[in-house]
Amino acid sequence: MSEGFVVAILGATGAVGTRLIQQLEQSTIPVKAVKLLASSRSAGKVLQFREQAVTVEEATPAAFDGVDLVLASAGGSVSKKFLPEAVKRGAVCVDNTSAFRMVPEIPLVVPEVNESALYQHQGIIANPNCSTIQMMVALEPIRQAVGLKQIIVSTYQAASGAGQSALNELYTEAQDFLDGKQMHADIFPTKGDQKHYPLAFNLLPQIDVLEDNLYSHEEWKMIHETKKIMLGDMDASDIKVTATCVRVPVPISHGESIWIDTGDPTATVDQLRQAIADAPGAVLQDDPAHQVYPQPVNATGTRDTYVGRIRPDLENPGAFNLWVVSDNLLKGAAWNTVQIAERLVADDLVHPVVPATK
Repeated sequence: MSEGFVVAILGATGAVGTRLIQQLEQSTIPVKAVKLLASSRSAGKVLQFREQAVTVEEATPAAFDGVDLVLASAGGSVSKKFLPEAVKRGAVCVDNTSAFRMVPEIPLVVPEVNESALYQHQGIIANPNCSTIQMMVALEPIRQAVGLKQIIVSTYQAASGAGQSALNELYTEAQDFLDGKQMHADIFPTKGDQKHYPLAFNLLPQIDVLEDNLYSHEEWKMIHETKKIMLGDMDASDIKVTATCVRVPVPISHGESIWIDTGDPTATVDQLRQAIADAPGAVLQDDPAHQVYPQPVNATGTRDTYVGRIRPDLENPGAFNLWVVSDNLLKGAAWNTVQIAERLVADDLVHPVVPATK
């Protein structure tokens, strides 16, 4: 058998799926062949992978025969249906949906933070929520340098986090508003909820459904994913976390205002800046004298997580505020997924499927 892996992209025609193709093209993974899978509606479309035409196939259990790696971003119900089938056929799957994130035995991974968790995988690895990923890249180096006791985060999340149709709705609403027409909303704050509101020229303090405990499910995810990634237990009490998640009329790239208590009253801004500057995947953009700080328009299209506005809480020694921005479709989704796959290959945790002999 020739060297390389057979890689399937499940949900290849979606906003994240097209970026998975691009990130896989640029990755270090030796790809012998690629299979692009989607729903029956998209089957037959022709896409490009490394300048070669690839026809999109309908996702079925048999489509995963002979596949070594699956990169999935087609919705939670699709992942629950097909990824166990792929694992039965010998594939290792990296899933970019919420389907498996809180399953205790399934690793939830940000490579810069907890790559070692990959060694416990049983065929499926979960990619965290986009807003959680960038916060982990920013805060793990600080935790390692000076400690971390508490996190209070307010997110400013881009429209594209709800998918391509949501992004299209934002553009349509904005044009209607500028044309003096009434804006029509079908998706925001979340498609399955009872009411919908325009996002253009607006802010919506709801992402995903509102739970009985008064938190949105997006806020719940940030709280418990943080604990699972950093501490290995979604209910750990060593780090206290709370979140307020807000959808903003920005196309791509999430912003986050984060307050942290390091637990070390002697910690300094310089220590935090140095920790970020030295951290893989993080870029320090923090020059107040020249108004240098992270912005979504600059982060879009890049893999890094940008950190700035690092400043002390003047009322609480050892506490700090910072501002974090990252492309939610790349580091928050496609790139983190491919990055996990790169580490699986580099750590020899994927073994090519040997075709059955007849």
